[in-house]
Amino acid sequence: MSATELITRPKSGKSKRYGARDVETERPSPGRWLGRVLAWSIIGVFLLFFVIPMVWLMLAPTKTARELLLDNPFSFGAFDTLFSNWGELMAFQNGIVWVWLGNATLYSGVALVITLLVSIPAGYALAMVEFRGRKLLLMTTLIVMLIPNTALVLPIFLELSAVGLVGTAWSVILPFSFYPFGVYLTYIYFSTAVSQDLLNAARIDGAGEFRVFTKIAMPLATPVIALVGFFSLVANWNNYFLPFVMVPGRKSPIQVGLAELLSNVPLFNPTTSGSVTISLPVLALATILSVAPVLIIFLFSQRFLVSGLTAGGTKE
Repeated sequence: MSATELITRPKSGKSKRYGARDVETERPSPGRWLGRVLAWSIIGVFLLFFVIPMVWLMLAPTKTARELLLDNPFSFGAFDTLFSNWGELMAFQNGIVWVWLGNATLYSGVALVITLLVSIPAGYALAMVEFRGRKLLLMTTLIVMLIPNTALVLPIFLELSAVGLVGTAWSVILPFSFYPFGVYLTYIYFSTAVSQDLLNAARIDGAGEFRVFTKIAMPLATPVIALVGFFSLVANWNNYFLPFVMVPGRKSPIQVGLAELLSNVPLFNPTTSGSVTISLPVLALATILSVAPVLIIFLFSQRFLVSGLTAGGTKE
């Protein structure tokens, strides 16, 4: 027998044919087809509901006010019109839109740091440490989560007014830093995704509780830290009512500033008598500018956000 036959001959001694094989395909049942059609229909409705307004918003600053009302809503205008609208927005009250953006960054950024410094250790303590009143504290956190934020604005205003903080940056930063949902989210993460045995092993090796938290628990909690930080940042950035009450005028963040821009649009406020009027394309451009920082942060942190959302949901 030649060497070629030894290599090509099957071990079983039976000939083996290579080529097209008959594969029995499983045909989906009518119920599965119906489920797929229903799922894709729901997805299509949501895409239309969310995507169409976003496309319109992105194209609106490239048009004049007349073109926005009369032309095809999904047509592109001109770059010259876009630059003209940008100049009109920058000229409004000597570029106050940058002041509003700076205020929003200051309030949300400082509140984010305080939120993480408080929420992460609090959630860790509720999940990993047994102490008297633990269940009561956890139940209180859940109850506070159910209270609408707008319902707390009046008592918060009275408290801060009593200590003379209304009108200052702290009147917005301190309420923004109160984030019970972050505490509960961290509690769930440490309870389900971090092994208690791993932390106990570190304690047996002589590590103190602070070192166990900072050197072991914190690195493992990177996804939930990103998740709590992002949720807190978005909630604070989009908050309108509390800053509107606490810091009017030039201390307002961008969301309150958008309301002031809206009040200068004659189409929405026919009684406006100001010398400066804002057109709809300029308002759309300001809206895009207000959501751009949060969108950029989401694009760069989505990997951590997905990890935080799925943590504890699977077993290895």
